[in-house]
Amino acid sequence: MSAAITLELSGSAEERGRGQAHAGRADQVRAATIGRVAQARSEGLIDAAAEDYLSAQRALHEQIDPEGLAELDGIAVGFALDPAELFAHLHLGTLRDLKGGARLEDGCSAWAVSDGPEGPLVVKNRDFSGTHLGIQSVARHAGPDVTTGAMLCLGSIGSPGAYSSGVNARGFALADTQVAVRHHRVGWLRYFLMTRLLARCDTVAQALDIIRSQPHAGGGTLVMADARGAVAAVELGASGPQIVEGSLVLRTNHYISDALAKDTLLPEGDCIASNSVRRYEYLASTLPTRSWDRASARVLMASHPEQGAPVCQHGAEDGTKTIASAVYSCAAPGLLLCAGSPCRDAWYAHHPLAG
Repeated sequence: MSAAITLELSGSAEERGRGQAHAGRADQVRAATIGRVAQARSEGLIDAAAEDYLSAQRALHEQIDPEGLAELDGIAVGFALDPAELFAHLHLGTLRDLKGGARLEDGCSAWAVSDGPEGPLVVKNRDFSGTHLGIQSVARHAGPDVTTGAMLCLGSIGSPGAYSSGVNARGFALADTQVAVRHHRVGWLRYFLMTRLLARCDTVAQALDIIRSQPHAGGGTLVMADARGAVAAVELGASGPQIVEGSLVLRTNHYISDALAKDTLLPEGDCIASNSVRRYEYLASTLPTRSWDRASARVLMASHPEQGAPVCQHGAEDGTKTIASAVYSCAAPGLLLCAGSPCRDAWYAHHPLAG
């Protein structure tokens, strides 16, 4: 497995969006974005009610995150795609939940620790559709809206900056996990939220202030840490975010807070849903047992069922599987990335101030 596509993106958010097209891969980007939307439409997922919801979501984001929409519109221009279809693509998980037919195509296990031999870390295995294997990217963003100096985002070509995780030059890092839920509302979609947090926040405290300031669409979690050692986990419920701060936090693909646990949908027969609790329990029992550095984090994220849980997941090429593993350092901001299976593929170092 080769390294992820690397991009240097600068200028306004719209210019950085257009800059993604320099990576090429137009056919793969189309298949992984609007191709998925076309399939969803054929399945009846996007009906009149869904269109109304998407319109309300667009109107809200025009108010709270014009930079995020500008980036998405730039991507559409760069790849000659319909921006409305790209916006719908980012909401496919939400729309499935609203139909009551949740399917966790985007899995993931994520955790953060406040200290260790190399300082605070944020760690994530990215479990996602095999269609994203050829378009994973590590993009360094710099521009007038990135007040944190620069940010390094792991995501996919054709999607906004921090479509999975990231770190900025101030040492603030975050990662997400998907949670299928029973309730959604018009609110900040986390794919836009994550990029804005990396662009604006030096610290976990600043990020939590922003998170508390707006309603959220619901579904998903964030784990985060900063260079000062602050650590938090956030469950982005439609009824309001549930926040835990401490020295160690972790999340997989279900809510654990008393306020939101019953909101979780765990579809029967879904691979990600069926092992989310096992992955969480394994990490919860293992993480407190030692002090973690980047090397030991790599070993942990390569764990297989015979070690206790399927943290590193292997599946069919066109199904959900571990397509990347990321270890973010906050004290010396940077990313150690495996753009494939963490148990067998190469790892590469990236730094947000490089270039």
